[in-house]
Amino acid sequence: MQFEQKKLSNGLVLIGEVNPSAKSAAVGFFVRTGSRDETPEINGVSHFLEHMLFKGTDSLSALEVNEAFDRRGAQFNAFTSEENTVYYASVLPEYLEDITELWAGLMRPALRDDDFAMEKNVVKEEIAMYEDTPTFDVVDRCRTLHYGAHPCGNSVLGTAASIDSMTAAQMRQYFAKRYAPNNIIVACSGNFDWDRFCATVQRRCESWQPQPVDRLLTDFEGTRATERLGKPNLNREHICLVHAGVSAQDPRRFAASLLTLIVGDDFGSRFYWDLVDKAIAEAASMHFGPLDGTGIFYNYLRCSSAGAPRVMEIVKGIFQDLLRDGVSEEELTKARNKVLSALVIKNELPMGRLVDLGFNWMYLGQYRSVEEDVEAAKAVTVKEVNSLIRELDLSRFTQYSLGPVSQG
Repeated sequence: MQFEQKKLSNGLVLIGEVNPSAKSAAVGFFVRTGSRDETPEINGVSHFLEHMLFKGTDSLSALEVNEAFDRRGAQFNAFTSEENTVYYASVLPEYLEDITELWAGLMRPALRDDDFAMEKNVVKEEIAMYEDTPTFDVVDRCRTLHYGAHPCGNSVLGTAASIDSMTAAQMRQYFAKRYAPNNIIVACSGNFDWDRFCATVQRRCESWQPQPVDRLLTDFEGTRATERLGKPNLNREHICLVHAGVSAQDPRRFAASLLTLIVGDDFGSRFYWDLVDKAIAEAASMHFGPLDGTGIFYNYLRCSSAGAPRVMEIVKGIFQDLLRDGVSEEELTKARNKVLSALVIKNELPMGRLVDLGFNWMYLGQYRSVEEDVEAAKAVTVKEVNSLIRELDLSRFTQYSLGPVSQG
């Protein structure tokens, strides 16, 4: 595989990993903007904008956009997070140029008033749907509680109130600043011609004007607050715990990923054997969320309300055991094999490779091959993981619970 890179005069970065043996190609526009870049008045605008790009351009309607992807058999979508909005597609190599040109056009959407008014209702319905999904809702609420006034606490979806009060003019102003070429990476992976790819992007994007773009980069240890909300439609207790973690730039991110599997993987973890296997909790997992300059670990637990105190007692015991005794070599080996399997399998396809390619450049400003990430995971030692446990102390966390109105 061959890595290529180019930077246009307006700051737009193009990167590519050419793999002639691949049977497909994937392209993505990675925009460095998300909920942490919003103000409370326009909370949710990044995700709302993601919706609006699919409504078309001055020359393409929403129907024509969908038909253009469909004709070429593209598997396409987009997602918004706290820090990034990513638009991507996987296609047969012969259609890559067409799809790249289509995405480039959509990066300058019409943002029509009529579309804005209609899509506002779609976004509000999505917010309501996720509020009715306690697995998502409790994590969203806990992250907001954990970060407090820190911008990483902003909800990705926003609220019904913030979406209601948002104007099309506010969205256009946000778009003009955040979708600047010097805030975007265009990545491509798989079987494609690098020079033709660059020519396509340059032809469509070189006229875009750069803008001053910034982001507040501060770490935060968390509020360590505890809250519970009773909902009349819930029969189970949903608990989220958030700890301070390490950033996407921290070399210890590999140790952090392994730690989450040791503690809270779906099978074979400490949570699994002490909680799920014994039917004390229905679900118990731990995940790592590396961010720009900061990061978190978050845990999700589901059980009966009556059983919640027992679940929390066991969880705190697990955290104390980790702090006292650390992890074992056997636990690390099992976790490492899981990470390596997932990493290799995901990156066998250009679409899976695209995300790592784009985010490595976004966060680290460097190209990392699959082999480099494999070696980094293999190099993690028990000593490193245990040192991270001592530094972070998982017993210090923010807790948010959703459950029935009446506990008992």
